[in-house]
Amino acid sequence: MPPLLLGITLITFSLTKALPGDPVYSMVGERSNPEIIEKIRRQIGSDKDILSQYAGYLTLLAKGELGRSYFTNRRVAEDLLIKAPQTFRLACMAMAIAVPCGLLLGLAAALSRRRAVDRAISALSICGLSLPVFWSGLILMFVLSLKMKLLPPSGTGGLRYLLLPAMTLSLPALATLARVTRVSVLDIRDMPFIRTARAKGLGDMKIVVVHILRNVLIPVVTVIGLDFGSYLSGAVLTETIFGWDGIGRFAMEGIIKRDYPVIMGCILISTISFVLINMIVDVVYQYLDPRMRRLGNDR
Repeated sequence: MPPLLLGITLITFSLTKALPGDPVYSMVGERSNPEIIEKIRRQIGSDKDILSQYAGYLTLLAKGELGRSYFTNRRVAEDLLIKAPQTFRLACMAMAIAVPCGLLLGLAAALSRRRAVDRAISALSICGLSLPVFWSGLILMFVLSLKMKLLPPSGTGGLRYLLLPAMTLSLPALATLARVTRVSVLDIRDMPFIRTARAKGLGDMKIVVVHILRNVLIPVVTVIGLDFGSYLSGAVLTETIFGWDGIGRFAMEGIIKRDYPVIMGCILISTISFVLINMIVDVVYQYLDPRMRRLGNDR
């Protein structure tokens, strides 16, 4: 992880400095006194060369600091501690919708192969993967909020405020899980150990629950880990559309204002969360697949 984080900070720092625009002008306006502009540049350290600025940022990281926002003068770490739980709530709710629905739809499609149910679920999965989040989010907002008056259209709050962005965020993951589950079940159904289980007289439901689902979980866990890691990284579009006060919206505000400490802090936290989630997925593999445990023991 340390080399990865160092590389991410280097690339992100270089790219943020290459962005057009000057955060100082965003803070004071282009018609401000040049002396005030130079004073602010000295305060935030943008008057130094890029290597000195990067060295100063690494020094802050070594102290456990992420810097201060140019506009609010608040510590970025403090703001992230407030906004990260909101993104975590949104990510957990989205996965709570996507995982069971995706597994059930994929299983139903595989068990009714080449029938109307299979074709309908496959078509819905393609739509879920094809529609951009900002479009599906607006459609759900129009139907469930403006027309049916069931859920509030935006804001951060309790379960009613959480459902609409979570449903929007879950659609691509749900569609991916449905397709992965369908393909995995079709591959496993024709394997020798399934034929042996049928020959022993096991019922279809027991074969599905005991034998098929356990093997299906291996590729499914990969999809869950990648999607959950991306959600924790900050669902920028979803949080922006629905006014959800999480990391994604915080990062978007930082990008618009050229608030470099905010951008760097959001990307760093996103990288750490993504790496940790993938590490957890690797550990889960050990329990789901006995071959992985034997491979680890051989090494």
